[in-house]
Amino acid sequence: MENKDHNQNHQSEDLPQVLLLKPTPVMAVLGEHQFSSNKYQFLKAWESPLPLCQFLTKYANSIQAILCSGAASVTDDLLQLLPSVRLVVAASAGTNHIDLMACCRRGISVTNAGNVFSDDGADAAVGLLFDILRKISAADRYVRQGLWVKKGDYALGSKKKTFVSYPFYSNICELAADSDALIICCALTDQTRHMINKEVLSALGKEGVIVNIGRGAIIDEKELVRCLVEGEIAGAGLDVFEKEPDIPKQLLELENVVLSPHNAVFTPESFLALSELVVGNLEAFFSNLPLLSPVMDE
Repeated sequence: MENKDHNQNHQSEDLPQVLLLKPTPVMAVLGEHQFSSNKYQFLKAWESPLPLCQFLTKYANSIQAILCSGAASVTDDLLQLLPSVRLVVAASAGTNHIDLMACCRRGISVTNAGNVFSDDGADAAVGLLFDILRKISAADRYVRQGLWVKKGDYALGSKKKTFVSYPFYSNICELAADSDALIICCALTDQTRHMINKEVLSALGKEGVIVNIGRGAIIDEKELVRCLVEGEIAGAGLDVFEKEPDIPKQLLELENVVLSPHNAVFTPESFLALSELVVGNLEAFFSNLPLLSPVMDE
């Protein structure tokens, strides 16, 4: 039995190492076993008593890939310490926590969650939109506070609109001006940061609502709060915020705002699909096969 255990440990030590700086949300829910493979082994930085810099220096030549989420940034400085890394796997659709230019310079491939979150993200966005328009959460609070008995029927929500076509707009202000609702689900980049600004919100107007399931900083949050407080837009459904988990106090107090804690795509189905994709990307990399969901493939 000792010889067998020794051989297994020796084989494990020979496997390529994948760095985990922090536990990813999906791994915390599903467990590490869901990501296990005989093609690689995980190296968990948070379990080491060594300071991070010393830990990375110790394993610099053996770490060939990094699995990360938004809670652990992959920076140029980090990559300088890890010359053997050739793959960064994002356990998320967004890659704004990864220095893509630094990866490109070093010939490092990058993958993300591909389209595994698309269906659940769309469900959440539409759910937030319906909630705002039909005042579902606000009406729920109205009933729970006993106001239905004291004040009578709750105010009507908006009714369904019918649209025949969906024209393309190259100008976000023109799109906002011609829309009853804006749903934000794009990536956060230098180009999209604060893309939804004072001008766009003003164009959306007093009857317009906005839903954000992308990244908080796509909207100028200060301007959003001001527009909501002053009645310049009709409402907002927000799953993401600029400085998570901190949320402006004013948003917590508004009846025409629906909030969720950055979990629009957090379902058992999407998490299982993500774990399969993460493992598939890592196994493909270590088997010299094409990556399944490349953002950047060198």
